[in-house]
Amino acid sequence: MNFFDDVIKDIGKDTAKLSKNLEESHSFLDTGSYIFNALCSTSIFGGVSDNKITAIAGSEATGKTFFALSICNNFMKQNPKGGVVYFDTEGAITKELLEKRGMDPTGKQFLTIDCLTVEDFRNVAYKILDKYNSQKEEDRQPMLMVLDSLGNLSTEKETKDIADGKSVRDMSKAQLVKGAFRVLTQKLSIAKVPLIVLNHTYDVIGSYMPTKEMGGGSGLKYAATTIIYLSKSQEKEGTERVGNIIKAKVVKSRISKENEQIATRLYYDKRGLDKYYGLLELAEKGGIWKKVSTRYEVDGKKIYGSEIYKNPEKYFTQEVLEQIDTVAKQTFSYGNGESTTNDSEQPTS
Repeated sequence: MNFFDDVIKDIGKDTAKLSKNLEESHSFLDTGSYIFNALCSTSIFGGVSDNKITAIAGSEATGKTFFALSICNNFMKQNPKGGVVYFDTEGAITKELLEKRGMDPTGKQFLTIDCLTVEDFRNVAYKILDKYNSQKEEDRQPMLMVLDSLGNLSTEKETKDIADGKSVRDMSKAQLVKGAFRVLTQKLSIAKVPLIVLNHTYDVIGSYMPTKEMGGGSGLKYAATTIIYLSKSQEKEGTERVGNIIKAKVVKSRISKENEQIATRLYYDKRGLDKYYGLLELAEKGGIWKKVSTRYEVDGKKIYGSEIYKNPEKYFTQEVLEQIDTVAKQTFSYGNGESTTNDSEQPTS
């Protein structure tokens, strides 16, 4: 239709496209965990949306920062010319912490920005994305943005009130957040830059079933393509705590099936997110490997799951991974069977 061609030319907007010129499909950023990739994108070879907002929320001490840093580390390894912009509202990022997560604090791939208010975050994020978009497309290097965390951001009014000795709650924060994310959504989409937002959850008082809710108002809920709630249990080697088994549940998604829940392993040391943890269940579900009592039947041999995870490359060959990916798409895609979790079920701490 020539009229639409003329409209696009007249309005001069890069964001106006005929359907034939749209992206073939979503593209994704690998998180470093096959099972978490599947939860977010339906494919173990996918991940979080590479030009959208992904919210990762949980109560205190669920490992949200470690989880995000592990994704950052994986991103920088895969994109040695790319970079991470990390908005730190909690003063948590130090050289020592980055080193413990296996990252090089002397490099130039990781930029931390201290943020106190919603306005700080909004203005700096806009400037960075505008500067990024001003480059020629061929000159742009991959970039990831992380906000840690939304719940800890104040507002300019609140900081002024505190300085003046007032203890009045700033009721405008929710509107500021909503406005910030409305604009950010468009800027991220144009730039093809993903934003991971960490946030806190709280228990809903008076709910019939134990229910978690994400703080910060409705702005992030509307803007995020995917919202995932985390909970944890401790992982030990002998008597030593070495990390957490992280349960992750999709509570909102425009890509994968909602209310699905998985478990992945997050180490406290340089290993970070375990790449293979969680795949055994998919292999069993798809009939790739049969579980016999406490062991798995692999090529005629019965092997404990712990042994498979100790030497994953030996067992999770490319052929096996592709078979597991087929199972993942059937499990986590809409229209492919029933959800494996109850709609009202929440991850438990």
